[in-house]
Amino acid sequence: MRHPFGFRPARYPCAMAFPSDLGIARAASLKPLNEIAASMGIGEHLLEPYGSAVAKIKLEAVEELSERPKAKYVVVSAITPTPLGEGKTTTTVGLGQAMRHIGRQATVAIRQPSMGPTFGIKGGAAGGGYSQVVPMEILNLHLTGDFHAVTEAHNLLSAIIDNHLFQGNALGLSLDDITWRRVLDVNDRSLRNIVIGLGPHEDGVTRQTGFDITAASEVMAIFALATSLSDLRSRLGRIVVGYTDEGAPVTAEELKAAGAMAVLMRDALKPNLLQTLENTPVLVHAGPFGNIAHGNSSILADQIGIRSGDFLITEAGFGADMGAERFFNIKCRYSGLTPDAAVVVATVRALKTHTGNHRVVAGRPLPEALLAENPDEVHAGGSNLRKQIENIKIHGVTPVVAINAFPTDHPSEWNAVAEIAASSGARSAVCHHFAKGGAGAVALAEAVVEAADEPSRFHMLYPDDMPLRDKIRTVATKVYGAADVSYAPAAARALDRYEAAGFGSLPVCIAKTHLSISSDPALKGAPTGWTLPVREVRASVGAGFVYPICGDMRTMPGLGGNPAAFSIDLDADGQIVGLS
Repeated sequence: MRHPFGFRPARYPCAMAFPSDLGIARAASLKPLNEIAASMGIGEHLLEPYGSAVAKIKLEAVEELSERPKAKYVVVSAITPTPLGEGKTTTTVGLGQAMRHIGRQATVAIRQPSMGPTFGIKGGAAGGGYSQVVPMEILNLHLTGDFHAVTEAHNLLSAIIDNHLFQGNALGLSLDDITWRRVLDVNDRSLRNIVIGLGPHEDGVTRQTGFDITAASEVMAIFALATSLSDLRSRLGRIVVGYTDEGAPVTAEELKAAGAMAVLMRDALKPNLLQTLENTPVLVHAGPFGNIAHGNSSILADQIGIRSGDFLITEAGFGADMGAERFFNIKCRYSGLTPDAAVVVATVRALKTHTGNHRVVAGRPLPEALLAENPDEVHAGGSNLRKQIENIKIHGVTPVVAINAFPTDHPSEWNAVAEIAASSGARSAVCHHFAKGGAGAVALAEAVVEAADEPSRFHMLYPDDMPLRDKIRTVATKVYGAADVSYAPAAARALDRYEAAGFGSLPVCIAKTHLSISSDPALKGAPTGWTLPVREVRASVGAGFVYPICGDMRTMPGLGGNPAAFSIDLDADGQIVGLS
């Protein structure tokens, strides 16, 4: 029997020995990439092979495909996750594979993983089980070098800034007001704050600065939001690196750095083509941080994918309060593309965690009480799912809840999730794509097709001309459930400076924890009545957003006591082991 709002019940397969992600990936039967591209309507003349399993797509493809019909555009988001994540990439891949099982052609678009999390606590980002992007080793380790291009372009500008200071500082940059730091694609807390230029005079000007992770670089955000090579070049020129003593912004264009940065980024701007285990096309491109930047893959990948089949399925970072909100209000603002439906990934374990009764720690076994059958506890934690469904709906987009099934779940608990979704007016489907691949997400694919066929009423949350403080308040109150916003004195001064400098028309990208809808990771569910504390505000003028920083946010993560790097090695045959 089909439940209200499209819930499809399903049974999880019996427990069995399950191969590793890497083992599954290595057993994959890959098609030649020219065949994958041909299924998208992309000719071989538009491909630049990187070995046999990866290719870049030339930007000429955007124009060549422009007359083809647009695909339905679906964004995959989630409830507020536990530290373990809830399988959002796996669900994105599984949904893309499932579309073929119901006679639809889909293209998947995801971000490239940072090697900081890959060697840290999270692991890679190729999906999992039988819903993976392959080859997973190549995807998780360097891919085509795009991250390194971002790192080099960013640090070239850093070097030019310090050379400018050494050569006399003709632009009058204030040493106390240089906002541009350096980046590295690794977790290294010891580099968060450093002093450079120590030693003799010829070693440069002594000043304090620091490192961020490459995924947090403004160059990465520009890379993801650029709509063409010329747009990339213009955005790089608009980067503000600091201010004079009089408060005037100094740009990369004024420092004569933007042209060389664009040269370093030219080849990286071409999207990367891979495939899933079931040979569904996948565009992997850019990787802006999900809680510092806007957390979405590139506009250029979407410009190609939107003309390449029946559905383009893309993923937004973390919960719907973060990646999806930025997808709607930043990415769609610059791409001009309109979403047709949104998927909200939910798990039983995460909803139970949102009761506040359980503590989930990455790298440790789940608490036994969390695994016990308890549908009432799922209902008790359901406020987070209801709020994230609301966060999709306030943008005029139809949500579908993907109940990502784990072997430790109980059918009564899946029913509880479906009842929560139905009470919020959302379709839902139980998914087994980790264990069964695309066949395990057919019910989800059918629900997404139904949702995408409904008329789109998409709209952004605020207009361009709304003052920055009002934009921040709109997101805080409507999306996060805050009652008010407070500003540290430095944050208030920065907002005044940005409005005066003409940056007030930019959208806002609020940097906060991903472990709560609020700014406090300890607050679970859907807290209300709290105040969003803005301690600092930065302007990514080239990327095209202003980002308030709320709470204790780190732009350079550190390694844990037992990072994934400890398990990654080469075996006697030179094969990678331990990568997940």
